[in-house]
Amino acid sequence: MTGFDLTKLLAERGGERYDLHTRHLNHQLPRMLHTIGFDKVYERAEGAYFWDADGQDYLDMLAGFGVMGLGRHHPVVRQTLHDVLDAQLADLTRFDCQPLPGLLAEKLLTHAPHLDRVFFGNSGTEAVETALKFARYATGRPRILYCTHAFHGLTTGSLSVNGEDGFRDGFAPLLPDTAIALGDLAALERELKLGDVAGFVIEPIQGKGVHPTPPGFLRAAQELLHRHKALLIADEVQTGLGRTGDFFAYQHEDGVEPDLVCVAKALSGGYVPVGATLGKDWIFKKVYSSMDRVLVHSASFGANAQAMAAGLAVLSVLEDEQLVTGARRTGELLRSRLAELIPRYELLHDVRGRGLMIGIEFGRPKSLGLRSRWTMLQTARKGLFAQMVVVPLLQRHRILTQVSGDHLEVIKLIPPLIIGEREVDRFVEAFTAVMDDAHGGGGLMWDFGRTLVKQAVANR
Repeated sequence: MTGFDLTKLLAERGGERYDLHTRHLNHQLPRMLHTIGFDKVYERAEGAYFWDADGQDYLDMLAGFGVMGLGRHHPVVRQTLHDVLDAQLADLTRFDCQPLPGLLAEKLLTHAPHLDRVFFGNSGTEAVETALKFARYATGRPRILYCTHAFHGLTTGSLSVNGEDGFRDGFAPLLPDTAIALGDLAALERELKLGDVAGFVIEPIQGKGVHPTPPGFLRAAQELLHRHKALLIADEVQTGLGRTGDFFAYQHEDGVEPDLVCVAKALSGGYVPVGATLGKDWIFKKVYSSMDRVLVHSASFGANAQAMAAGLAVLSVLEDEQLVTGARRTGELLRSRLAELIPRYELLHDVRGRGLMIGIEFGRPKSLGLRSRWTMLQTARKGLFAQMVVVPLLQRHRILTQVSGDHLEVIKLIPPLIIGEREVDRFVEAFTAVMDDAHGGGGLMWDFGRTLVKQAVANR
């Protein structure tokens, strides 16, 4: 028996967590967490909650940026992982066909009946990379279109279709791709007429800022793409698996049938990295056109038994617990409760989204006192007010949220799909208290704002 004892190791050295990151990993992460007061020590987690060493609970409205769709440590997924480990399967031989990948692909495709085949990778960015490669090979064209402010991943290919310059800066040259504004059909058609476009990749709801596609845009874009022999690629990495109240977010619009669909995040219940690219039969058959090309696109850990078993368990739980319908119902309740606050708070400008993917947007107030404070923050760095709301939600009300992107005055709520009225009540009450504080000129909140301003100026 080995002498390794994980429980003992964590007991002895778990307290070094922030120092270890500072010395050996991304040193800016602990610095950022210390600055905004997010340097908590969470001892355990279950469902939609964390607990600290003092036994205080924290409501999770972030779900690991959507990874924890079922909440943390769902018993069905946990038991399934125990089962697959105990089975001691002959996994990843590379030269056989295990049943679990086929079973998970079969189950996934029942939710997208117009698609035929699945490639399994390890992450959302790999799912997007797969779609980009497949689209370019299948069409014989080099260029991919994407939307401004889009986020599709951070590896080189997916970075090429990332709509934020902050992520792209310093990593050029990238692939030959072109951005258009979300909803701009004229721009889409103009680019397609050049005849070199392989596909158009789009999030049905943009994660940055939580912007749904305009009504009818996906259907019209699909028609334009197919007329010009290009492919529609739906990035459902964050929006898929029930997040928006339908299994896939593109299903909100009748007649939309993407040629390729990317999923990841919630697919394994947060336990095992996994990604999947669903596509039409003819696309896969072009890519894998002969036995010589059997490994032309693959992933060393793709379709591993743990990820596949977890995926099957997640899909079963989504169905058995009716979480997709629940996300629609609970999301509508949360969104409507928050929207009712807009007339009450001049700093609150919009509440939008679908299902349990909700954006809360703040904007310039009308009253002179608030406007001067707002201007102070905006001059230093756009997005500081949203961060001012996020921090007291955690510090005073023990609710974890985060802004929806850099330089955006938007908080994105993407909680586990298992939340209900109790969690909605807790969040709305806490959010109301924070907004009361902000509009009342609450000293602590605006004092923290001045601290953020100083930090922003120092970082320039």
